[in-house]
Amino acid sequence: MFFRAVATVGGFTLASRVLGFIRDLMIAAILGAGPVADAFFVALRLPNLFRRLFAEGAFNAAFVPVFAGVLARDGRQLARGFAERMLALMFVTLTLITIAAELAMPALVWGLAPGLAEKPGGIELAVEMARLTFPYLWFITLASLMGAVLNALEKFAAAAAAPCVLNLVMIAALLFAADALKTPGHVLAVAVALAGFAQLALMAWAMRRAGFSLRLVPVRLDPVVKRTLRLLGPGAIGAGALQLNMLVNTLIASLLPVGAISYLYYADRIYQLPLGMIGIAIGTALLPSLSRALKSEAPAAANAALNRALELSLFLTLPAAVALATIPEAIVHVLFERGEFGASDVAATAAVLAAYAFGLPAFVLVKVLSPGFFAREDTATPVKWATASIALNIGLGFALYRPLGVLGLALATTIASWANVVALGWMLHRRGHWRADATLFSRTPRAVAASMAMGAVIMAGAAALADAMQGRELIRAAALTGICGIGALVYFAIAWTIGAADKAGIAALAKRPLDRVRRRRDNASPPAKPEQ
Repeated sequence: MFFRAVATVGGFTLASRVLGFIRDLMIAAILGAGPVADAFFVALRLPNLFRRLFAEGAFNAAFVPVFAGVLARDGRQLARGFAERMLALMFVTLTLITIAAELAMPALVWGLAPGLAEKPGGIELAVEMARLTFPYLWFITLASLMGAVLNALEKFAAAAAAPCVLNLVMIAALLFAADALKTPGHVLAVAVALAGFAQLALMAWAMRRAGFSLRLVPVRLDPVVKRTLRLLGPGAIGAGALQLNMLVNTLIASLLPVGAISYLYYADRIYQLPLGMIGIAIGTALLPSLSRALKSEAPAAANAALNRALELSLFLTLPAAVALATIPEAIVHVLFERGEFGASDVAATAAVLAAYAFGLPAFVLVKVLSPGFFAREDTATPVKWATASIALNIGLGFALYRPLGVLGLALATTIASWANVVALGWMLHRRGHWRADATLFSRTPRAVAASMAMGAVIMAGAAALADAMQGRELIRAAALTGICGIGALVYFAIAWTIGAADKAGIAALAKRPLDRVRRRRDNASPPAKPEQ
């Protein structure tokens, strides 16, 4: 079940990230890394921060364990009532927050990116776009509540598919209406808000299909709702330390020359692919599994689930990190160098991407270790260490941005994230909530060895195809795809041979689509005639 849930969330996340790449290719070509791009990315940062905190972290962390407990103890009807009371409270709260933010937007934008005030028209552009994007927060938070209900019911597909809607709407806006408003950035800002409405509609439809539609009821702060709220605030910080660190980086980057905010954004978009497919997918699937095991008083099963999640995370993340660290310039060159995005932008973004690559395993492991606390309804511990991580990121960011520029900000986030991982793992171990088993100790070094071998192969491939990488777009894309494809084959072949993988789990995962096809074929076949 765990592998199946990871595959569902990871598959839809992959689709979303692929669509996101197409969207970002178009943004890079049309906006480049200039003042309009910087203003749009600042405007996107506020609602996007909340999207990642709620849709990919805090709401699941706070809501799923409580909802699972009510569902198991009191039944489906009372669980539905609890979800409806949370929906009503979020509806009223979000409405007030949205109105207040729209009125206070100049101050919010200045606080997020004070350096834009020194650039002609920077603050004004960002405020205009932020007022257009901010309603997205209202829609996506209500959609996230519905997604958390579906995740607790072990229906992961709709919530995982929702981000695809955002990318599709933004792509359509760039294709068909890029010149409809003052700048293409304004068009994208309107598209973000429209996409939020579409995502909420999708989640409402999925809830209805699951037979769990929610009504809007009067607000009532009963003890269960209050307990969820107590978990929600710390959970937002604990689950979203990386996103809060990125917010800090945006603030400091605004003090650097034009383009720094854009370089951070484009590099972020690349490493978000493996982070979303692996860290968010595994963390989302792990939390209900841990919650069920702990509610059933099966700590050994919870420990085993956490170990297998860590093992799978490292098995999939290590090769991705090595690839991003080994050929970052080739990746950025193929993905983004066109139109307004030039060679100097490629070099700056590639340096940032390489720094983030060393932190990618840490970004993923935070997503996997945090459910070990959340499933026990402990959001205080992750928030303490997340706060320390953010403080470290701020200190390192201000220390490094002058000598190293935007690269220093990426290094600060990487170091702070590894510190967070060490602290979370140490606390789980100290409390007896996690013991690394022999399988994890055995397979992890083998995954490292297979990743290093793969890194050597893709370095050689990039050198051999250097001329092709400078050719036309299709040739460049084919060359990069070939390099990465061969590297992946080498990694999985070596990993399989030396025992770095859970062969039974991967075989079951690979077999599942075939079983689904067979079931559909059998169901579609006419019943056999009885023998005479």
